[in-house]
Amino acid sequence: MTAALRDRLNRAAQAAAPEVSGHVTGALGLRMTIEGIGGRVGDLVRVGEGDRAMLAEVTALDGDKLQCLPLGQLTGIGSGSPAVNTGAPLQVPVGEVLRGRILDGLGRPMDGLGPLVGAEYVGVDAAPPQALARQRIKDPITLGVRALDTLVPMGRGQRMGIFAGSGVGKSTLMSMITRGTDAQINVIALVGERGREVREFIENDLGPEGLARSVVIVATSDQAPLVRLRAAFVATRIAEWFRDAGGDVLLMMDSVTRTAMAQREVGLSVGEPPATRGYPPSVFAMLATLMERAGPGENGTITGLYTVLVEGDDHNEPIADSARSILDGHIVLDRKLATAGHFPSIEPLDSISRLTNTVTSPDQRAKATMLRRLLAAHRDVRELVEIGAYVTGTNADADLAQALWPQITAFLRQDLDDPTTAAGAWDQLSALLRAAPIEGSTV
Repeated sequence: MTAALRDRLNRAAQAAAPEVSGHVTGALGLRMTIEGIGGRVGDLVRVGEGDRAMLAEVTALDGDKLQCLPLGQLTGIGSGSPAVNTGAPLQVPVGEVLRGRILDGLGRPMDGLGPLVGAEYVGVDAAPPQALARQRIKDPITLGVRALDTLVPMGRGQRMGIFAGSGVGKSTLMSMITRGTDAQINVIALVGERGREVREFIENDLGPEGLARSVVIVATSDQAPLVRLRAAFVATRIAEWFRDAGGDVLLMMDSVTRTAMAQREVGLSVGEPPATRGYPPSVFAMLATLMERAGPGENGTITGLYTVLVEGDDHNEPIADSARSILDGHIVLDRKLATAGHFPSIEPLDSISRLTNTVTSPDQRAKATMLRRLLAAHRDVRELVEIGAYVTGTNADADLAQALWPQITAFLRQDLDDPTTAAGAWDQLSALLRAAPIEGSTV
């Protein structure tokens, strides 16, 4: 019996089964208690009747009681409201028909372009590729940002974090990458974003050309925590379908911190004890599960870019520290650069890619290392230069950095509408460093 036939028989059996109805016996905070029906963790339950009916997900079991969290507002749900188990977890659409579409946090179209005709529906949860079944990462991916393609290069299938406080330019950097990347398709998850910013991002930052080769999943900050949490997994599941079909996918999630906050609300609502800074243990398990699903598979790749909103610009707070330990590198955005009008506000000396040696040639690494040396030397003597205490000739790298500083700054800055190919970025870096003695380089 084929899998498709087995699936059709299971759906037919479910449709023919008599409907068993339970009822709501309590509601506290975000949690509903339902009795009278069986269920498994992850099942969707339809609560209420008529226009007030809503879906809730079973998140915990307490004997014969189901602890559920709503996928909407609890308004209108009372003690005794009927509840019916749908018998299945959340199903999300996948397929080529999703290109250019905008979906909500549960995978439903929200762009007014009609239903997803021809889409296949699959469960939102999937196992990460086995460690030994993954391809090795060996090919670079172009991001279209000079500072990243040269100083923090990424490979196809690599997972990186963009770490920054609020208002430092994470979303702007994502839009630059969306326009400049050479990935076959972008899957963009906007989790916990302000409602005002969603349309601005889609129309101004992404644009018609970018949207045509993207799938956008949106769950704004005013939506239920479970919807915000599921949005991250819906985006990942859609990216997995394109990867398993042999595609090279760029998955961008803004932000993984708000996903963790949604998981915190879910965990605390079902009775988990708070641990580190109020985050229950399930938050850190969720981060590993979510991020490990990205990366290379047997056929295609998912290159993951996850923004991490650091609390109070503290890059060692729990979510940032956990994400950094899971990911294959980190890009740090600096508030001082942003306030000085330096965009993208990437701090190259604090950013690192763990696969630099794999995706660059010895000549490229020599050039990038030389630029890092100049940046480090300039940072070391900057205060001395500002007060007039630095003596020329004391440090050869510092002297060269001072002489080339206008060109270095121009190289690291980049307009939003000025994407650069990786080859073009390396050529510009070579031209910048012609006056520098670079060991191991052919320049």
